[in-house]
Amino acid sequence: MMKNLLYPIAPPLLGWFQATRRSLPFRDDPTPYHIWVSEIMLQQTRMAAVLPYYERFMDALPDVHALAACDPERLTKLWEGLGYYSRVRNLQKAAQVVCEQYGGELPRTYEELLKLPGIGAYTAGAIASISMGIPVPAVDGNVLRVFARLYDDDRDVLLPETKEDITERVREQLPPDAAGDFNQALMELGALVCTPRSPDCTRCPLRDLCLGMENRGELVEELPVKTKKKPRTAVDVTVLLVRSPAGWLVMKRPDKGLLAGLWQPLTAEKLCTEEEMLSLAEKLGIRAEITFPLPAARHIFTHVEWTLCGWMAQTEEAVVLPEGYAWMGDMDTYSIPSAFRAYTPIMADGL
Repeated sequence: MMKNLLYPIAPPLLGWFQATRRSLPFRDDPTPYHIWVSEIMLQQTRMAAVLPYYERFMDALPDVHALAACDPERLTKLWEGLGYYSRVRNLQKAAQVVCEQYGGELPRTYEELLKLPGIGAYTAGAIASISMGIPVPAVDGNVLRVFARLYDDDRDVLLPETKEDITERVREQLPPDAAGDFNQALMELGALVCTPRSPDCTRCPLRDLCLGMENRGELVEELPVKTKKKPRTAVDVTVLLVRSPAGWLVMKRPDKGLLAGLWQPLTAEKLCTEEEMLSLAEKLGIRAEITFPLPAARHIFTHVEWTLCGWMAQTEEAVVLPEGYAWMGDMDTYSIPSAFRAYTPIMADGL
């Protein structure tokens, strides 16, 4: 069972946050649009990786109207390298709803924010509390970890009932007049101090209140408890980089599923021979010759692991291609997923 804390955590937590808070572009100018975009980018992506993408994105699309009207290919290119592309597709869908139904301004209630595509309880809580001062929790993985340790809670934090209980605990501790700073402080604490491995408990402003530290000492790292993930599905992927006078052959992936709607080199999601890959090219009217083998590579998705191999090939004629295929004469034209990052330098050098 979850134990009770005797003292409020807000005073020491907020004092620590004000003294140590990082200067971040979306934190220094916390408009609803800025917080929204940053939180979507930060889902499953490290802060250091997000910052340059955030700056570039804001330079190109400074407001909701610009995001809603952006050409989808350009939008995908702006997102290239962040992965999880469904995030940016939902971002644009939500922006279009905001323009059509709310005059280009994000709705001003937590409940209305939740109705937008791609916005769940955490993101709605972050936007509402940080940008609008609405006293609602914003519970992400960092906050689940902090509270599991703080309350010495050894239940599985991935279970809905555990998340609900922890969210209520956060709500109980939430100061109504400083909800945004409180939520940000919890996220910051989890990101910088109460880390998954080797937490720096000596620097924690809540160490004297932490039941996990009191009861477990250095073993507090055992918390939070999570259900073990299923093993990833292993998939062999064979690539044929076909170069013509017009550029590189690329093909569009299906509109649903992994890497939906993105462009990639000629690819088969199975182990193929040279002849089999050349045959795929021939079906498009392309007569190509192998020039050299590609280096083996690996890419890990959330539930799938790709092992890649293949060949470089050359053709002397840029034939007219069917729909869903194109000759890429400029690396800025199409967004190539990072799953192919082992081969994109070859493509860039060859243009």
